[in-house]
Amino acid sequence: MKIRAQALLFDNDGTLVSSLDSVDRCWARWAEEYGITEEFGRVELHGRPAVEIVAELLPADVVPEALARIETLEVEDVPNGGVHLLPGTKEFLDSLPSPNFSASLEAGGTPIRWAVVTSATRRLAEARLDAVGILPKTMVTADDIKRGKPDPEPYLLAARELGVDPARCVVFEDAPAGLAAGRAAGMTTVALTTTHRPHELDADLVVPDLSALSALVTDGGVEISVHA
Repeated sequence: MKIRAQALLFDNDGTLVSSLDSVDRCWARWAEEYGITEEFGRVELHGRPAVEIVAELLPADVVPEALARIETLEVEDVPNGGVHLLPGTKEFLDSLPSPNFSASLEAGGTPIRWAVVTSATRRLAEARLDAVGILPKTMVTADDIKRGKPDPEPYLLAARELGVDPARCVVFEDAPAGLAAGRAAGMTTVALTTTHRPHELDADLVVPDLSALSALVTDGGVEISVHA
């Protein structure tokens, strides 16, 4: 299977990097600090903005303080080794000529761009990406939107910032909420089975991780292929 696009939009946690150990460690500590360990055990964490999770668990007047606390815990945990590149991430991104790359315009090429679209705050996303040496030129975070995944707003904003028609974008995601957001935005979706089982993921293409894919920049955009 081959997918052609003009922009590649990547979720971060569970797609480019693994932060599961850090997330589990920090949120468990946070829940204990706020005395909500039982309620916390019933909440879906992955792929959702922290503000939604905190608001679901605590009274409104406590949310700002509690939100700042979990952000601080997660940022401070980054140097503890809880974040690492997932298989294929480095190789796939290295195959793209630059952080926001383009085919040779002198040769009549079509501009190609990529962005990171994450449910994390900008402070946390930058800390995690910096730790593994990924520096996207364009990034959409929880700080930039009113409605998080599965709402299409984050991906539509990324397409708008890159100046690309949503129909010409490919979304790379590991979580059902993110894939739903990509589909609602009218984009092609690629699911990675890094945090969920294949039958839990509704996407145009499902692969284990980015090591299963290759990217070829052409005059018409970028062509994503599955390794034989």
